[in-house]
Amino acid sequence: MKQPPLSPTDFARLTGIDTDSGTGTGTLARLEALLALLCRWQTRINLVGPATLDDPWRRHMLDSAQLAPLLPSSTDRGLPSVVDLGSGAGFPGLVLAILTGAPVTLVDSDRRKCAFLIEAARITNARVQILPLRIEAPPGSPPNGGYDVVTARALAPLPKLLALAEKWLAPGGICLFLKGRGVEAELTAAAKDWTMHATCAASRSDPAGVILRIEKVSRRDS
Repeated sequence: MKQPPLSPTDFARLTGIDTDSGTGTGTLARLEALLALLCRWQTRINLVGPATLDDPWRRHMLDSAQLAPLLPSSTDRGLPSVVDLGSGAGFPGLVLAILTGAPVTLVDSDRRKCAFLIEAARITNARVQILPLRIEAPPGSPPNGGYDVVTARALAPLPKLLALAEKWLAPGGICLFLKGRGVEAELTAAAKDWTMHATCAASRSDPAGVILRIEKVSRRDS
């Protein structure tokens, strides 16, 4: 049976976020502003699958927010640095920045989507950097030797995704990827060229979805 759309109130209950919207600066109010902007821009450019806007608080907000508890609580530099590859409309990276306050870099090669992200960051007052470039070509060396966390959603099969993430990930960093029902086959394919410690957790937003956490990843010796 199809679930009814998730409401903002139910999202707040599931995630435990701040719902003080009296000044428009509470966490829920910032996410509501992001969703309203997305709906306006969607009429001009394709930011997300149109059908997903029938249930955006589940398909986009909760899907992204479920990664927040999996971020490291801190590093020796303070809050963990996060890079979101192929960020698109800001899921999950922009949502994570709003929820956690961690510094998040959003990377996307589509300049129209980057224009959306710039405006979304402005109206939500999110702590993000937006890089309009190809994921395959990071700008020199990533800051501080790489990012503590690399995130991605529906970007590429795992073998290719690891090759992309490798260029951004700090030594000892982790990857958090939102995957679908084919994750086991992707892990098998990736194991041919990579060693890693991978764990899977059921998605809170999609019965067929999986949160894939990868650490200690390295290329196999050829």
